[in-house]
Amino acid sequence: MKIRKTVLFVWILGAAAVTPLAQTSAPPQSAPAPAGAATPYQPKFPGDPARSDSESAALGYMRVVVRAQKLYQKKHNQYATSLKDLINTGSFTRRMAASTERGDYTVGFKGKKDSYVLIMTPKNLDAEHRSFYADEDGVIHGDETKAADPSSPKVK
Repeated sequence: MKIRKTVLFVWILGAAAVTPLAQTSAPPQSAPAPAGAATPYQPKFPGDPARSDSESAALGYMRVVVRAQKLYQKKHNQYATSLKDLINTGSFTRRMAASTERGDYTVGFKGKKDSYVLIMTPKNLDAEHRSFYADEDGVIHGDETKAADPSSPKVK
């Protein structure tokens, strides 16, 4: 009985191996994307204002800093005067404070006890890399033509 199962198994494999290609149907494959073609940005959440993955990362960093500053101010009755002061406040980490280089952006931070300014400057200012600005009011502003400031449009 054991021999028959082996022969049957081999016969089935052999039959499958000689099936003409015309009888098999493979799913159609799409042509590969041309070299250098960018895929459109996929929003990370409903209402995501980012225009690229780089902007999404920059805006995410800004939201974490703004939230950490609110928590720090509530606990200490003043704002943090350096990014290192924010370590372990909210979800702000030591790694986030270690460098001012954040992908395609450079972080600018100036803190005082009664205020702060956070700026994200892109290495290349264009439609997918706007500059961003936030201060103690917690509103993020963005600009695609110049360095963002309080008069720049609010990022929705």
